[in-house]
Amino acid sequence: MIRELRKIRTTTLEITYEESGRADGTPVILLHGWPYDPRCYDEVVPLLAAAGCRVIVPYLRGFGATRFLSAATPRSGQQAALGDDLRELMDALGIARAVLAGYDWGGRAACIVAALWPERVIGLVTGNGYNVQDIAASVKPAAPAQEHRFWYQYYFHTERGRAGLTQNRRALVRYIWQIWSPLWTFDDAVYERSAASFDNPHFVDVTIQSYRHRFGYAPGDPALEPIEQKLAAQPKIAVPTIALQGEVDGVAPPAASEHHHRFFTGPFTRRVLPRVGHNPPAEAPRAFADTVLELAGKAGT
Repeated sequence: MIRELRKIRTTTLEITYEESGRADGTPVILLHGWPYDPRCYDEVVPLLAAAGCRVIVPYLRGFGATRFLSAATPRSGQQAALGDDLRELMDALGIARAVLAGYDWGGRAACIVAALWPERVIGLVTGNGYNVQDIAASVKPAAPAQEHRFWYQYYFHTERGRAGLTQNRRALVRYIWQIWSPLWTFDDAVYERSAASFDNPHFVDVTIQSYRHRFGYAPGDPALEPIEQKLAAQPKIAVPTIALQGEVDGVAPPAASEHHHRFFTGPFTRRVLPRVGHNPPAEAPRAFADTVLELAGKAGT
């Protein structure tokens, strides 16, 4: 199928995105996580396009050919930046409402828009569940097994971690793919198609700031502070939502999200995907696409 690579400007970014399907179809925005890229949706997009959707898959800040417009803009990966980027992308594309689907960083962006700007959202598909960070609570230790799963975050809090990500990014990211999705049998070709996105000149800076900010170890972009203040209240999500939880997710196992229903006040369903890890669109593309279409169908499309 034809997948057009396009660029559009927001107030801070030139966002590179892929568009497929009917221009007049139900808008669906698919958002990748860290450390992945739009290739995770390669088997999802044709299914959505065949059903008549307009499918938008952007490269998040710090990935692929997406670039900052100004050298003065902080290279922030904080949650408010991800959510605001998505809202501004919708504005730039003239999309009033869309089905939002994502996981990890992309799921965070989708959850933020659904929480703060629900009028823009037809329905939400979110990997794991409620992905808005509770930064004030980040000082509280987790269970030892979960602390072990977060090793990479603590690594990035150090300058040794920054140097490691800079020098060994391909090997480090591949290792993370493996341990987060232990039953996903991707090959070298699949990995290399995504690995080029990590050569973005801001990948390391955006990554490091993201993992330091969420623990209160790095300042955020002052322009985004009003959004961060709203997120600090852990706003509820009222839009129709389906949470997809990987059964063998190596960083966010099922137990971590089993009580997330309390953050959702609208129609909410949680589904555990058998033998799936942290990257559900790549590991279970049919289930992911069917979930998106279910929400689009409920919206009367």
